[in-house]
Amino acid sequence: MRSTTRALALACLLVAGTVVGAAGQAQADVTLCDQYGSTTIQGRYVVQNNRWGTSATQCLNVTSTGFRITTQQGSAPTNGAPVSYPSVFLGCHYGNCSPGSTLPMQVSRIRSATSSITYRYTGGTYDAAYDIWLDPTPKTTGVNQVEIMIWFNRQGSIQPIGGVVGTTSVGGRSWQVWRGSNGSNDVISYVAPSAISSWSFSVLDFVNDVRARGAITTSWYLTSIQAGFEPWNGGVGLAVDNFSASVTS
Repeated sequence: MRSTTRALALACLLVAGTVVGAAGQAQADVTLCDQYGSTTIQGRYVVQNNRWGTSATQCLNVTSTGFRITTQQGSAPTNGAPVSYPSVFLGCHYGNCSPGSTLPMQVSRIRSATSSITYRYTGGTYDAAYDIWLDPTPKTTGVNQVEIMIWFNRQGSIQPIGGVVGTTSVGGRSWQVWRGSNGSNDVISYVAPSAISSWSFSVLDFVNDVRARGAITTSWYLTSIQAGFEPWNGGVGLAVDNFSASVTS
């Protein structure tokens, strides 16, 4: 679930009392509170606050390997959209591209696409999920046509967009599959039966499963690999402790 009217803005980044540009690489922990603020880590990934569904304050502590939610004052009814999607990503998102990324890349050219993550969970109403974005064109701005969501965890009375279309096995794990549209893009969600806190996996396995369902073809483009949280209520303490992703042709 994402806003289709997001705009990118510069963040107010405080590092030992020094303001750092949003495009700069984080050399130490960074406090990120701007609504659409972002910064880079490891000279490779982008961490974004992405508080698109509320005007309430949300702040992240960005580390060299991920981020932690330190303030989250928004709230939303659980039968609607979340308040935000704080996340870390490889690729391009609304014109913000990670340094040196090979994305967008046509699916037919991808030899491997992998990712690894360690999540830290706490109380609240939220999902912990990957967003894998695909489009018929090598699009770097605006919304893509297909969104793959991989739900590692969910807390509270929330559910993916659409309805259940079955179960499947991807990456050696079982998943409940949901499919629907949020009005801007199609969404195919894979929901784990129990919480996953750490996993290294092939993103391409999920892309190939979506292709087998007829949602995309190999001529489509993978534009970004994102991982984070969608909070509806609470969420302070939620963290991505470690994230990595790689796509090769």
